[in-house]
Amino acid sequence: MRKYQEEFGKLWELNPRLWGSLTPEQKSFIDNNSEIRRYRKNEMIHKEGDSPTHIMMVLSGTVRLSKEGVGQRVQIIRLLKPFDLFGYRSAIVGDVHSSCASTLEPTVVYRVRREAFIQLVQHNNEFCFSVLLAMSKDLAISESRTVNLTQKHIRGRLAESLLTLRNTYGFDEDGATIAMYMSREDLANMSNMTTSNAIRTLSQFAGEGLLAIDGRKIKLLDEEELTRISRLG
Repeated sequence: MRKYQEEFGKLWELNPRLWGSLTPEQKSFIDNNSEIRRYRKNEMIHKEGDSPTHIMMVLSGTVRLSKEGVGQRVQIIRLLKPFDLFGYRSAIVGDVHSSCASTLEPTVVYRVRREAFIQLVQHNNEFCFSVLLAMSKDLAISESRTVNLTQKHIRGRLAESLLTLRNTYGFDEDGATIAMYMSREDLANMSNMTTSNAIRTLSQFAGEGLLAIDGRKIKLLDEEELTRISRLG
Protein backbone atom coordinates (compact mmCIF):
# COMPACT_ATOMS: atom_id res chain seq x y z
CA MET A 1 0.00 0.00 0.00
CA ARG A 2 2.71 2.50 0.95
CA LYS A 3 4.75 1.98 -2.23
CA TYR A 4 1.60 2.49 -4.30
CA GLN A 5 0.83 5.69 -2.39
CA GLU A 6 4.34 6.89 -3.12
CA GLU A 7 3.72 6.13 -6.79
CA PHE A 8 0.23 7.63 -7.07
CA GLY A 9 -0.18 9.93 -4.06
CA LYS A 10 -2.90 10.32 -1.43
CA LEU A 11 -6.62 10.56 -2.17
CA TRP A 12 -6.82 14.23 -1.12
CA GLU A 13 -3.81 15.07 -3.29
CA LEU A 14 -5.22 13.30 -6.34
CA ASN A 15 -8.78 14.64 -6.08
CA PRO A 16 -8.79 17.64 -3.72
CA ARG A 17 -12.21 18.78 -4.95
CA LEU A 18 -13.78 15.73 -3.33
CA TRP A 19 -11.36 14.73 -0.57
CA GLY A 20 -9.69 18.06 0.23
CA SER A 21 -11.99 18.88 3.15
CA LEU A 22 -10.76 15.99 5.31
CA THR A 23 -9.23 16.90 8.66
CA PRO A 24 -5.81 15.48 9.61
CA GLU A 25 -7.57 12.92 11.81
CA GLN A 26 -9.89 11.90 8.97
CA LYS A 27 -6.97 11.58 6.56
CA SER A 28 -5.25 9.21 8.98
CA PHE A 29 -8.55 7.33 9.39
CA ILE A 30 -8.88 6.91 5.62
CA ASP A 31 -5.26 5.79 5.32
CA ASN A 32 -6.04 2.97 7.75
CA ASN A 33 -9.22 1.97 5.90
CA SER A 34 -8.17 2.01 2.27
CA GLU A 35 -6.06 0.09 -0.20
CA ILE A 36 -4.77 0.39 -3.75
CA ARG A 37 -5.40 -2.55 -6.05
CA ARG A 38 -4.23 -3.32 -9.57
CA TYR A 39 -6.52 -5.08 -12.05
CA ARG A 40 -5.72 -6.79 -15.33
CA LYS A 41 -7.41 -5.93 -18.62
CA ASN A 42 -11.03 -7.17 -18.76
CA GLU A 43 -10.99 -8.12 -15.06
CA MET A 44 -14.21 -7.88 -13.06
CA ILE A 45 -14.13 -5.46 -10.11
CA HIS A 46 -17.67 -6.14 -8.92
CA LYS A 47 -20.73 -7.80 -10.42
CA GLU A 48 -24.30 -6.59 -10.62
CA GLY A 49 -26.00 -7.80 -7.45
CA ASP A 50 -22.85 -7.86 -5.30
CA SER A 51 -23.05 -6.19 -1.90
CA PRO A 52 -20.80 -3.11 -1.68
CA THR A 53 -17.75 -3.45 0.54
CA HIS A 54 -15.81 -0.43 -0.72
CA ILE A 55 -16.27 2.78 -2.65
CA MET A 56 -13.67 3.17 -5.38
CA MET A 57 -11.78 5.81 -7.33
CA VAL A 58 -9.91 5.14 -10.57
CA LEU A 59 -6.21 6.00 -10.37
CA SER A 60 -5.12 4.91 -13.83
CA GLY A 61 -6.67 3.00 -16.70
CA THR A 62 -10.36 2.75 -17.58
CA VAL A 63 -13.34 1.19 -15.81
CA ARG A 64 -16.55 0.38 -17.66
CA LEU A 65 -19.90 0.24 -15.89
CA SER A 66 -22.33 -2.08 -17.65
CA LYS A 67 -25.63 -3.87 -17.27
CA GLU A 68 -26.84 -7.11 -18.83
CA GLY A 69 -30.13 -6.75 -20.67
CA VAL A 70 -32.49 -8.97 -22.61
CA GLY A 71 -30.80 -11.97 -24.22
CA GLN A 72 -27.64 -11.40 -22.16
CA ARG A 73 -26.88 -8.32 -24.24
CA VAL A 74 -24.43 -6.01 -22.48
CA GLN A 75 -24.99 -2.25 -22.34
CA ILE A 76 -22.07 -0.03 -21.32
CA ILE A 77 -23.51 2.71 -19.13
CA ARG A 78 -20.39 4.78 -18.56
CA LEU A 79 -16.63 4.74 -19.00
CA LEU A 80 -14.69 6.02 -16.00
CA LYS A 81 -11.35 7.81 -16.25
CA PRO A 82 -8.75 8.54 -13.55
CA PHE A 83 -10.13 10.20 -10.39
CA ASP A 84 -13.75 9.24 -11.18
CA LEU A 85 -15.61 7.74 -8.22
CA PHE A 86 -17.81 4.64 -8.46
CA GLY A 87 -19.68 2.24 -6.22
CA TYR A 88 -20.68 5.01 -3.84
CA ARG A 89 -24.42 5.11 -4.59
CA SER A 90 -24.81 1.49 -3.52
CA ALA A 91 -22.56 2.10 -0.51
CA ILE A 92 -24.66 5.03 0.70
CA VAL A 93 -28.02 3.35 0.10
CA GLY A 94 -26.84 0.02 1.48
CA ASP A 95 -28.16 -1.74 -1.62
CA VAL A 96 -26.47 -4.19 -3.98
CA HIS A 97 -24.58 -2.88 -6.99
CA SER A 98 -26.96 -2.11 -9.87
CA SER A 99 -24.27 -2.57 -12.52
CA CYS A 100 -21.05 -4.44 -13.22
CA ALA A 101 -17.67 -2.73 -13.04
CA SER A 102 -14.84 -4.17 -15.10
CA THR A 103 -11.60 -2.93 -16.63
CA LEU A 104 -11.12 -1.97 -20.26
CA GLU A 105 -7.33 -1.94 -19.87
CA PRO A 106 -4.84 -2.54 -17.02
CA THR A 107 -6.24 -0.36 -14.24
CA VAL A 108 -5.35 0.79 -10.74
CA VAL A 109 -8.13 1.57 -8.26
CA TYR A 110 -8.17 3.22 -4.82
CA ARG A 111 -10.61 1.33 -2.54
CA VAL A 112 -12.04 2.83 0.67
CA ARG A 113 -13.99 0.64 3.07
CA ARG A 114 -17.69 1.34 2.93
CA GLU A 115 -18.01 1.85 6.69
CA ALA A 116 -15.20 4.44 6.69
CA PHE A 117 -16.75 6.29 3.74
CA ILE A 118 -20.17 6.38 5.42
CA GLN A 119 -18.59 7.75 8.60
CA LEU A 120 -17.00 10.60 6.62
CA VAL A 121 -20.33 11.41 4.95
CA GLN A 122 -22.03 11.53 8.34
CA HIS A 123 -19.44 13.66 10.13
CA ASN A 124 -17.96 16.00 7.50
CA ASN A 125 -20.57 18.31 6.00
CA GLU A 126 -18.30 19.72 3.31
CA PHE A 127 -17.27 16.24 2.20
CA CYS A 128 -20.93 15.15 2.20
CA PHE A 129 -21.83 18.08 -0.06
CA SER A 130 -18.98 17.20 -2.44
CA VAL A 131 -20.29 13.65 -2.68
CA LEU A 132 -23.79 15.01 -3.33
CA LEU A 133 -22.44 17.16 -6.17
CA ALA A 134 -20.67 14.15 -7.70
CA MET A 135 -23.82 12.06 -7.45
CA SER A 136 -25.92 14.81 -9.05
CA LYS A 137 -23.47 15.06 -11.95
CA ASP A 138 -23.58 11.28 -12.46
CA LEU A 139 -27.38 11.34 -12.40
CA ALA A 140 -27.49 14.07 -15.06
CA ILE A 141 -25.16 12.05 -17.30
CA SER A 142 -27.28 8.91 -16.82
CA GLU A 143 -30.51 10.74 -17.64
CA SER A 144 -29.02 12.22 -20.80
CA ARG A 145 -27.65 8.87 -21.99
CA THR A 146 -30.95 7.12 -21.31
CA VAL A 147 -32.80 9.53 -23.59
CA ASN A 148 -30.13 9.48 -26.28
CA LEU A 149 -29.76 5.70 -26.41
CA THR A 150 -33.50 5.12 -26.65
CA GLN A 151 -34.49 7.93 -29.04
CA LYS A 152 -31.54 8.42 -31.39
CA HIS A 153 -31.03 6.36 -34.53
CA ILE A 154 -27.96 4.18 -35.01
CA ARG A 155 -25.85 6.87 -36.67
CA GLY A 156 -26.69 9.39 -33.98
CA ARG A 157 -25.86 6.96 -31.18
CA LEU A 158 -22.50 6.00 -32.66
CA ALA A 159 -21.57 9.61 -33.38
CA GLU A 160 -22.41 10.50 -29.78
CA SER A 161 -20.26 7.66 -28.45
CA LEU A 162 -17.28 8.79 -30.53
CA LEU A 163 -17.67 12.36 -29.31
CA THR A 164 -18.01 11.13 -25.71
CA LEU A 165 -14.74 9.23 -26.06
CA ARG A 166 -13.11 12.37 -27.47
CA ASN A 167 -14.40 14.52 -24.62
CA THR A 168 -13.40 11.98 -21.98
CA TYR A 169 -9.97 10.84 -23.18
CA GLY A 170 -8.89 13.49 -25.66
CA PHE A 171 -6.62 12.88 -28.64
CA ASP A 172 -3.24 11.32 -29.29
CA GLU A 173 -0.34 13.57 -30.22
CA ASP A 174 -1.68 13.99 -33.75
CA GLY A 175 -4.65 15.94 -32.35
CA ALA A 176 -7.22 13.80 -34.17
CA THR A 177 -6.93 10.14 -33.10
CA ILE A 178 -9.09 9.33 -30.06
CA ALA A 179 -6.80 8.34 -27.18
CA MET A 180 -8.91 5.30 -26.30
CA TYR A 181 -8.68 2.24 -28.50
CA MET A 182 -11.94 0.34 -28.01
CA SER A 183 -12.94 -2.97 -29.55
CA ARG A 184 -15.88 -2.90 -31.94
CA GLU A 185 -17.87 -4.93 -29.40
CA ASP A 186 -17.27 -2.40 -26.62
CA LEU A 187 -18.10 0.48 -28.94
CA ALA A 188 -21.32 -1.29 -29.92
CA ASN A 189 -22.21 -1.95 -26.28
CA MET A 190 -21.60 1.70 -25.51
CA SER A 191 -23.88 2.74 -28.39
CA ASN A 192 -26.73 0.28 -27.73
CA MET A 193 -26.36 -1.60 -31.00
CA THR A 194 -25.06 -4.91 -32.32
CA THR A 195 -21.39 -5.29 -33.18
CA SER A 196 -22.23 -5.76 -36.86
CA ASN A 197 -24.18 -2.48 -36.89
CA ALA A 198 -21.28 -0.67 -35.23
CA ILE A 199 -18.83 -2.03 -37.82
CA ARG A 200 -21.14 -1.13 -40.69
CA THR A 201 -21.83 2.40 -39.40
CA LEU A 202 -18.14 3.06 -38.76
CA SER A 203 -17.45 2.01 -42.35
CA GLN A 204 -20.16 4.38 -43.55
CA PHE A 205 -18.64 7.25 -41.56
CA ALA A 206 -15.21 6.41 -43.03
CA GLY A 207 -16.67 6.31 -46.55
CA GLU A 208 -18.19 9.74 -46.00
CA GLY A 209 -14.82 11.14 -44.91
CA LEU A 210 -15.91 11.75 -41.31
CA LEU A 211 -13.21 9.55 -39.80
CA ALA A 212 -10.35 7.19 -40.61
CA ILE A 213 -9.95 3.71 -39.14
CA ASP A 214 -6.71 1.88 -38.40
CA GLY A 215 -7.49 -1.24 -36.39
CA ARG A 216 -8.85 0.02 -33.06
CA LYS A 217 -7.56 3.52 -33.72
CA ILE A 218 -10.23 6.00 -34.85
CA LYS A 219 -9.17 9.36 -36.26
CA LEU A 220 -11.86 12.05 -36.37
CA LEU A 221 -11.71 14.04 -39.63
CA ASP A 222 -14.94 16.02 -39.45
CA GLU A 223 -16.02 16.66 -35.85
CA GLU A 224 -18.51 19.30 -36.93
CA GLU A 225 -20.49 16.84 -39.04
CA LEU A 226 -20.30 14.12 -36.37
CA THR A 227 -21.64 16.66 -33.87
CA ARG A 228 -24.49 17.49 -36.27
CA ILE A 229 -25.33 13.79 -36.71
CA SER A 230 -25.27 13.25 -32.95
CA ARG A 231 -27.48 16.30 -32.34
CA LEU A 232 -30.08 15.37 -34.96
CA GLY A 233 -30.13 11.75 -33.82
